[in-house]
Amino acid sequence: MVNRNVKVTERHITLPKLGKVRAKISKPPDGRILSVTVSQEPSGKYFASVCCTDIEYPQYQKTHNDIALDLGLTTFAEDQNGNEYPNHKYLRKNEKRMARLQRQHSRKQSESSNKRKARIKVAKLHEYIANSRLDTHHKLSSMLVKNYDVIYIEDLKVCNMIKNRKLSKSIADASWGEFVRQLKYKAERYGKKVVQTGTFFASTQLCSTPGCGYKNPETKDLAVREWTCPKCGATHGRDHNAAINIFREGRRLQSV
Repeated sequence: MVNRNVKVTERHITLPKLGKVRAKISKPPDGRILSVTVSQEPSGKYFASVCCTDIEYPQYQKTHNDIALDLGLTTFAEDQNGNEYPNHKYLRKNEKRMARLQRQHSRKQSESSNKRKARIKVAKLHEYIANSRLDTHHKLSSMLVKNYDVIYIEDLKVCNMIKNRKLSKSIADASWGEFVRQLKYKAERYGKKVVQTGTFFASTQLCSTPGCGYKNPETKDLAVREWTCPKCGATHGRDHNAAINIFREGRRLQSV
């Protein structure tokens, strides 16, 4: 795994000008090394990202299964079968601790060693929250891509949704955009497919009962978690109903 002055071994990485540096290798590089980017996190940790080419990824076996996901805030996602994937809310759970550390940081004397130590504590907590969220997204997206050939999701405009002041923090904490990004690149890498329904498809407003399809405009309000169809009398959970509609619309788009 050598490219000019770059070499990665079991416990070291050799870099131009720096030479041999002890490192924890999370994953040995495959293919031909093109470049290495060294970066420092606010917590003080250094990372080396190795860019490689000519990599061959093993293709997952076809399962002939498909799934639809409705992304939300109460639960992170729910599929058409009613299976729920929890929203861990890492930022919300650590808000009090974050506020305490930030208060301690603000009280320290400017440019002092104690100020620097307090800043690193805040940075480490931010890093922990981000890494926890990223790890959860990776595990869920990998499981879905491995077990399903086609995944149907909504084309959410997160940049517009996050303008809602009441929900902006919760939407940012859920990080839907990063999860969808992971789904897309993993599906492409392993021979699977992600199908997105249209931005204006009313998945939460349509009654999912076969043969009904009544559109209830009252469900635009996110506070409505359950509603009864005035046409057929069926009672729907908001997320489960939306997932069923996304599933049907995704299959329709697949057949076009």
